[in-house]
Amino acid sequence: MDIQISRQTNPKDTAFIQAKDLSIGYGERVVQQNLNFTVNKNDIFFIIGGSGCGKTTLLKNMIGLIPPSMGEVLYQGKNYYQSDEKSQLDLLKSWGITFQSGALFSSMTLAENVALPLQLYTDLSEKQIAETVSYKLALVGLAGFETFYPSEISGGMHKRAGLARAIALDPQLLFFDEPSAGLDPISSLRLDQLILQVCQALDSTVIIVSHELPSILSIGTNCIFLDAQTKTMLDSGDPKILLHSSKEEKVRQFLSRAENATQAEQHHE
Repeated sequence: MDIQISRQTNPKDTAFIQAKDLSIGYGERVVQQNLNFTVNKNDIFFIIGGSGCGKTTLLKNMIGLIPPSMGEVLYQGKNYYQSDEKSQLDLLKSWGITFQSGALFSSMTLAENVALPLQLYTDLSEKQIAETVSYKLALVGLAGFETFYPSEISGGMHKRAGLARAIALDPQLLFFDEPSAGLDPISSLRLDQLILQVCQALDSTVIIVSHELPSILSIGTNCIFLDAQTKTMLDSGDPKILLHSSKEEKVRQFLSRAENATQAEQHHE
């Protein structure tokens, strides 16, 4: 199937995030090395690769949990790990982070979960916080669920509630760790569409760790492919272009799994 590349050069395509000669690992164990890549403003940027290649480790480095062994990641020119505590907090407040399970506090309602960042980091009144919470829940399709507890909603709703909390402070940058994990294909598609809508509504840039090809190829505008064997990135760029044009066979094979599976199914029938 031919894929039409419709993305045009955007004036906002500037180096929003830049990794320079980045190496990450645990102690003496190197996970990835010599990483050089750029995330542009408003990108939906995927970190992809086979199991055990270091996707989540890179994400942890980028959100301030694991310092680099070498090199740096710059956020609009700022190095998180070399910044003072106030500058680090300012950066963190401009980021939203979602986790695989949603990571909601089980003893709190959805409204209370979403309100927490607003209570901690803003001077908004209770009424303003309640209005913001209702708006953010409505934005992710959960209007009217303010008083529900996490145990009373489905897995897909957990993901959306986690997204509502992540966007509570109108972040410039959103991080997702395997957002579609555990979801059926229809729910996964809806979540992809929701990520797109939220990205556009908040003028945000999105970074996603995922192995879900439908998501990578449908909403991804940029990506890097990490390789476990060589412990470095093999390619970067728009995944729809890399699918057919990457010079690295591993990258083409990884991105063509869906096509190959469809062809095998049709042949079997």
